[in-house]
Amino acid sequence: MKAIVNKKYGSPDLLQLQEINKPAVDDDGVLVRVSAASVNPYDWHFMRGQPYVMRLMTGRRRPKQSVRGVDVAGYVEAVGKNVTQFRPDGEVFGAGWSGAFAEYVRGGENDFTRKPAGLTFEQAAAIPMAGCTAIQAVRDHGQLQPGQSVLVNGAAGGVGSFAVQIAKALGGEVTGVCSTSNVDMVRSIGANQVVDYTVEDFTRKGRRYDLILDTVGNRSLTALRRALTPKGTLVLLGGAGGRLLGPLPYLLRARVLSRFVGQRLLMFMAQLHNEDLVALTELVEAGKIRPVVGRTYPLSEAPEAIRYVETGHARGKTVITV
Repeated sequence: MKAIVNKKYGSPDLLQLQEINKPAVDDDGVLVRVSAASVNPYDWHFMRGQPYVMRLMTGRRRPKQSVRGVDVAGYVEAVGKNVTQFRPDGEVFGAGWSGAFAEYVRGGENDFTRKPAGLTFEQAAAIPMAGCTAIQAVRDHGQLQPGQSVLVNGAAGGVGSFAVQIAKALGGEVTGVCSTSNVDMVRSIGANQVVDYTVEDFTRKGRRYDLILDTVGNRSLTALRRALTPKGTLVLLGGAGGRLLGPLPYLLRARVLSRFVGQRLLMFMAQLHNEDLVALTELVEAGKIRPVVGRTYPLSEAPEAIRYVETGHARGKTVITV
């Protein structure tokens, strides 16, 4: 099968389209014929091996896993004898941990769920990682209640566009922060108010929010806390930082500070849970959320897709078609 292979840490220039063996399926496995996959910051971090501390898990000198990509949608090709939920030719989406930038991907039964009715494979592939991150941030960690005010910094991105819609579905009054070119899009997915960060700074507008979701990491903790209510919650979902530790020092400062102030300053690592994929499917089919697909690329141009996402200015989700 064809796959995008990453044998050395570095830039997208090192990614190559190669023929490799199709993944084998054990008794508990599911093999999916990939129709579409989507790109996440997770993918370029693993491609570059940055921050360097992550190499303790991913491989010190070279990646332990050579095929990039997790988010996937496609058809079930084969299942192991212990699999009961799926049959060949069923339409599914979820997490392909063997590498989704390929013609076939392997996973376990709980890594996938049925594709939402009414979505294309490209739209379905946009959901897993960003959607699960957003629903866990808003519902579980942010604990948003109906009528509360929520601000999403980075509302036009992959996680942000889902967070805006999920917060609105849960009854929140939503403010989205984005650039001028994305104002109309963010308003169209349900934001009650939109702040153009090129024109005004939301941390100095004088308004306070019950919940802030920061997917960008471009504001100081002091500034973000200034925009929170005295008992508000800040959920940190992104940030840059140095090559060695990345955003870890920033996130740890928030955790320590949270012990001494009335506001909740949180960070978490999202997990792709089957129950969240099911919950997202239900929200899609109820007409409450819709994936925003900004650009699509063929598999052969996956390096360009990753390069685009790495700029940090991608609109919605970037999808690779196979």
